[in-house]
Amino acid sequence: MELWKHIRIFGQGVVDLIYPGECHLCGSGLAPQEKFVCTPCIESLPRTGFHRNFRNPMEARFAGKFPFVTATGHFFYSRDSSLARLIQDMKYRNFPSLGDKLGEIAGEELFMAGFLNDIEMIVPLPMHFFKKAKRGYNQTDHIARGISKASGIPVTDALVMTRQRKTQTALSAEQRFENAKNLFLPKKGINLNDKGVLLVDDICTTGTTMASAAKALTDSFPTIRLYLFTLGVTF
Repeated sequence: MELWKHIRIFGQGVVDLIYPGECHLCGSGLAPQEKFVCTPCIESLPRTGFHRNFRNPMEARFAGKFPFVTATGHFFYSRDSSLARLIQDMKYRNFPSLGDKLGEIAGEELFMAGFLNDIEMIVPLPMHFFKKAKRGYNQTDHIARGISKASGIPVTDALVMTRQRKTQTALSAEQRFENAKNLFLPKKGINLNDKGVLLVDDICTTGTTMASAAKALTDSFPTIRLYLFTLGVTF
């Protein structure tokens, strides 16, 4: 069953390359240079602009919880937004390469703004082994790869998820905090001291998952220069 799922995902990727198809948002035909989303729909996605502003609302969400340089969420996210539709396709409808595309779009804009100037490696938040095996991929890996393609900065799998967790959707803020507590550990043999590291996730709601991963890094590597990025952020 899992083998068939991987074959289906691979086949979908081949089809996407050969037949550009329709825009995931408006349904219009895609030009040869477009993939998954047409240019007008990409331009219509609401940017936060947080990467241009220190002391932005994303930074305020994590202030005082652990040391970091700056933080940004690239697009505004809500459950009925266009970005939510793309995230759903990416995570649950076997379009992992949509993550590469969205990450590349964000990466190009971050690169042009100078946000990535001090970054030496990109670290995606990991998914638990069993969940990744069931889905077939970790969408955050693909977002990180898209940023890497736009910037030339390498991706490093520096974290592991120590246990499976309950879905966060129906939990209160306090329950989310407990659910994400001590969820991540650095991989053995990794040393991120004195490194500029971009920690990447897909969506930031309360920020508890990102905070757990960030704290695992800053506790283990006191001289890390940590930057936080999520593709979407709720406010």
